[in-house]
Formats: sequence, C-alpha cells, structure tokens
Amino acid sequence: MVVSTVSSFVKDTPYDGFLLVRAAEQRAASNGSRYLDMTLGDRTGEINAKLWDGAFAPPQAGSVIRVRGQLHEYNGRLQLRVEKMRPATDADNVPLESLVPCAPEDSAAMLAEVRGVVQSIQGEDLKRLIGRLLDDAGDTLLYFPAAAKLHHAERGGLLHHVTSMLRMAQHYADEYPSLDRDLLVAGVIVHDLAKIGELNANELGAVSDYSVDGMLIGHIVRGVTRIDAVGREIGCNEELLLMLEHMILSHHGIPEYGSPRPPMFPEAEVLNHLDMVDARIFEMNAALARVRPGGFSERLWSLERKLYRRMESGVTETEKEPS
Repeated sequence: MVVSTVSSFVKDTPYDGFLLVRAAEQRAASNGSRYLDMTLGDRTGEINAKLWDGAFAPPQAGSVIRVRGQLHEYNGRLQLRVEKMRPATDADNVPLESLVPCAPEDSAAMLAEVRGVVQSIQGEDLKRLIGRLLDDAGDTLLYFPAAAKLHHAERGGLLHHVTSMLRMAQHYADEYPSLDRDLLVAGVIVHDLAKIGELNANELGAVSDYSVDGMLIGHIVRGVTRIDAVGREIGCNEELLLMLEHMILSHHGIPEYGSPRPPMFPEAEVLNHLDMVDARIFEMNAALARVRPGGFSERLWSLERKLYRRMESGVTETEKEPS
C-alpha cells in the first residue's frame, strides 16, 4: 500500500490509503455521465478527488474510506483520480490520530478531571446544576470538538479547551481571593456545552456542518436557555442562576464576537479572558507549527495578522546540514 500524508502528496504518483470524507456528492459531467466529486483529507490537509463512475453512491461525510488512485494536477491544483474505493472496516485498524487532529490528552482523563472540579464546588445548588448539565452531555463530550474550524477543532477538543481554562481559572482564583471560585469554574465548564447541539460532529470529532438549531439560535443563546431551564427545574438560587447565565451570554466579550452584553462582574470578565487566551494560543501554535523558524505565517483572518516564528536555533531548517 502506497501511504503518505495529504500535505506530502506529489503529482504523477500513486496513492493507496485511508482518508476521511469531508464532503461527497454525485454530479453530472458535460456529456451527461455521472461522477463522484469528493473532498478527502487527513490531519495534515485535504484534496479534491474524482471517481469517474456514476454507479457509486457518495460516501457519507465524516466516514473513512480506503482509496486507490493517481495524483495529478488540474488547473494548477493537485487532484486525486480515484480508481477504487471502499468503506473502512474495524479490521483495518485505522488510527484516528492519522485522520483527524486529536486532543493531546486522553478524553476520559480530561472528563474525570472536570468531574473532580465539579465535586470540589462548595455550593450545593451550583454543584447539582453543573453535574446535571454534564450528565446530559454524556459520552458525547469524549469526542466532541470545540469548533468546526479554528481553535480546538479536534477530537476531544471541547474537553481540551475546558480543562486548559479550568487550570488557568484555579490560578486566577488563588491570585484574586475576591473571585468566587465556584462561580468561575462553573462558568468555564458550561460556557461552550451547547456547542454539542450547535455542530453536527461524528465520533471522529469531524464536523460536517452546523445544525439547524446552531444556525438559528447558536450555542450562546441555547446555553443560556438550557441553564435557565435546568436551574429552575432543580430550584437553583435565582441570583446565582442569573449570574451564571450572564457569564455564558457575555463570554465572547463584545457584540461583534456574538455576545449581546459585555462582562459585568469580575468572574464574567475572567471567563471572557480565559476563553480568548486559550483560543488564541491554540490558533497561534497551530499556525506557527506550519512555519519554519525565522518565517512568517499566512495572515490569520481570526487574528487579523501574520505571526512570526522565532529562530529557535542559529539556523533555519533549510540551512541545516544533512544528517
């Protein structure tokens, strides 16, 4: 089997390996014949693929297929001309980390860490509320990403984002004793939970699209309504409930980023900063990983700037002597 990553594909070479289906549809050529037009990928990138056989039904987005074909160039871009393909099976033992980005820590361990923080919450109302919301999310948390693209768009990314923020939140609470530690960690845990209904993601952590609810309502508003409904059901203290709802509503900071209210008390302000810092550091690290030392990244639209990767050694990778 000829195996290579998408980022290392070279034209006029064969390919035989496993790829993730990002999109697939049957189309009609100018002569009326049918063909499959697909976007396939792995954790390093994606490529357009064509199968000139209309008898094949489009594979489902988010599924894994074994593909055999030839790489060639079309209109200045690489394209994979598929000769054969089939769905992957359990016997193929395809490692998830080769197809999709995965969180650097074990999802079960991260979820256990989050639940441990919930148990440390002193206020019974808040502990019951957050525990119930986590229970409702269930095992979906083990694979769900934090975004379709950009920050923590990886398998287990939502837990990765939350645990990183929780660790920082503990330091903030230690440094500023006036902060309500219980309220702050509760806000961190639930601030993005409603993304589970906002995105259509499979167990690979791959997002196919936004849900109807996600497009019409969104995770911020849906998160507030869910917290309000559960909080009232279990008889949560009304002021505490209102403050947690405000934290969710304001955690993006400004209207341009989706929050209709700015943070209006310290715990809400800290949540906004923790969310922003963790998201931006993730995006920066991901962008700089694609840049050689001494070089600049492409312009990142989410940050509205290019990034510079420092010279980590005295020479760039292209100047190193071959080993």
